[in-house]
Amino acid sequence: MNAYASAARAEPARPIHIGEHLREWRQRRHLSQLDLAGEAEISARHLSFVETGRSAPSREMVLKLAERLDVPLRERNVLLVAAGFAPAFPQRALDDPALKSAREAIDLVLKAHEPNPALAYDRHWNLVAANRMLAPILQGVPPKLLSPPLNILRLSFHPEGLAPRTVNLGEWAAHLLERLHRQCEATADPELVRLYNDLKSYPLPARSAPVSADNVAIPFKLRHNGEVLSFISTTMVFGTPVDVTLSELALETFFPADELTAQRLKQMQPRD
Repeated sequence: MNAYASAARAEPARPIHIGEHLREWRQRRHLSQLDLAGEAEISARHLSFVETGRSAPSREMVLKLAERLDVPLRERNVLLVAAGFAPAFPQRALDDPALKSAREAIDLVLKAHEPNPALAYDRHWNLVAANRMLAPILQGVPPKLLSPPLNILRLSFHPEGLAPRTVNLGEWAAHLLERLHRQCEATADPELVRLYNDLKSYPLPARSAPVSADNVAIPFKLRHNGEVLSFISTTMVFGTPVDVTLSELALETFFPADELTAQRLKQMQPRD
């Protein structure tokens, strides 16, 4: 049984002391106490005392260590609470007035990207928003797979979803699994671990061959109305978020990888 499988079956009890939290994150980042102490500009002895509970860190030290460890904002709040402090990073709904400018920025990017598909999703890959070009791409997918919450990865891997129409399913699925694996490593999110193991259970073909030297990125090749549409994608995140929700949002934008795809997308674009 691998580590991800065991974690998916039973989430371990959260350590209750700030030092245990810090040690877990330090080990997850493959740093020694000396390495982390040097980056945080404190002594290794002091850090050792914090990890063992012999010394209580200040709020500023908790935040500084969390930053050096690249701890997600959600988990930085956990660290602060474990150290006896109030959370520092709010978590608002995306329709909260405080996030109005961020939501407008998302809508602007999605709209401006037409006639190419673009979408936004949360930390668990659940669809948050999309432009009008996603609907033609999903034409023919059973409605039961499109009901909220729509998980983009499950839709991509499901035998009734996009998997049967994905021409290079072995390469594309492996690419998505590698991205998800990196997220699991970076965040230690149990829900992402469960998602990773669920997706690994789908019967997927192996990679057929190395990526061609002619490609600049792994393409997403989708069979649509008897033709093959080919896309390359980019992922965008907000650069300096201090809100948990905003820090966990990602925008995926797809671009045509050939002239045929560019032409077909223009033809599919809804008229205003």
